[in-house]
Amino acid sequence: MAEEPRTAAGEQRAGLLYGIGAYGMWGLVPLFWPLLKPAGAIEILAHRMVWSLAFVGVALLVLRRWAWIGELLRQPRRLGLIGLAAAVITVNWGVYIWSVNSGHVVEASLGYFINPLVTIAMGVLLLKERLRPVQWAAVAIGATAVVVLAVGAGRPPWISLTLALSFATYGLVKKKVNLGGLESLAAETAMQFVPALGYLVWLGTQGDATFASHGAGHGALLAATGVVTAAPLVCFGAAAIRVPLSTLGLLQYLAPVFQFGLGILYFHEAMPAERWAGFSLVWVALTLLTWDALRTARRGRAALAAASQRVEPLPAPSLNPPGVRVGEE
Repeated sequence: MAEEPRTAAGEQRAGLLYGIGAYGMWGLVPLFWPLLKPAGAIEILAHRMVWSLAFVGVALLVLRRWAWIGELLRQPRRLGLIGLAAAVITVNWGVYIWSVNSGHVVEASLGYFINPLVTIAMGVLLLKERLRPVQWAAVAIGATAVVVLAVGAGRPPWISLTLALSFATYGLVKKKVNLGGLESLAAETAMQFVPALGYLVWLGTQGDATFASHGAGHGALLAATGVVTAAPLVCFGAAAIRVPLSTLGLLQYLAPVFQFGLGILYFHEAMPAERWAGFSLVWVALTLLTWDALRTARRGRAALAAASQRVEPLPAPSLNPPGVRVGEE
């Protein structure tokens, strides 16, 4: 019996490491996309789709996880949702790759900072969810931050908003599809594969493809986009089954924090006062949101514990016949 807590603790530690690995890789990925130049954002995106399918296909073959395909093909509604997920993640990937390679890493990081706020707002607007007062305050502060950033830059932060909206929509659709991480990525990239491959073939006929014209190293890096896409997803899936959702919710901020740090310290992007003000408001909103989520989870656990203590055990059945006292037989 003494081994069970140690096993559970070991699983939690492993899950935490997997989660840090997943969000750490997502946070450091801005270092990878510039290595693929002179390939343009659309060419990189197309290679990412093609090689991601190849990678997850091999992974599913090794794991012998094919049974879900036949079931999925018999469900047109789920196929339609996967098509929608593939479309919005295509927008997300494309905008993110372009923003990094165009010197907008900080603005891209903002998109993933505000993503939880956008997800909550979509829950209210689309799913008619009711928010607690602190959640309303966080969303309002986040909206104010977007206004501050828009006024300071002289334009809306469209990169951030596009990334946040597309990823929040992607998360909402994937929740309805209810398919595993590898399986979902395989289905989505299968839908992306034909147009992506067609674009790469067309690019080659125009003499503009960089895959084979810039050396084996460049070609290998383009092929590695499949690993870069799938590896953090595999780690995330391993973390999700080992640690509580509250822990994953906190770990998700690692990725934009890393991206923000890279944007300032490595890519040397400008941070004028109005941008600091906008980001500071976002961080205040996220602090409120996280505090409220942790408090609600703690209250839920306390209420569950109190309810379990109120349940009184039934009295043990008497071994004596009714009306007969011990010693009176």
